[in-house]
Amino acid sequence: QVQLAESGGGLVQAGDSLKLSCKLSGRPFTSYAMGWFRQTPGKERDFVAAVTFTGGSTFYADSVKGRLAMTRDTAKWSVYLQMNDLTPADTAVYYCAAALVGCTSGAGCSRADFASWGQGPQVAVSS
Repeated sequence: QVQLAESGGGLVQAGDSLKLSCKLSGRPFTSYAMGWFRQTPGKERDFVAAVTFTGGSTFYADSVKGRLAMTRDTAKWSVYLQMNDLTPADTAVYYCAAALVGCTSGAGCSRADFASWGQGPQVAVSS
């Protein structure tokens, strides 16, 4: 059974940076594509970024391109989300997710590909 342990959330000011971490355990890390999603109260859980299981392709939501960067460290079985120039619109619960199938370089990634989810650290950005 896959388990995802996230860390790094918190309260920051607009313009600050924050880095989220997510460590996978329970199954071989190299079998999984990894993603980050975020959700605010009363709204859908939205795609933020994803990286394929090879690490060869990374995808971003248009709203975060140029400010957020997702990386994958196979040796540590971990992925990271570096968030720069944060705004109040980035306030959300951020979820790490793992996909055993789907989320490929050719097909891209969607929420439906991800079957395993972390607990979700809160990120709050004040103006």
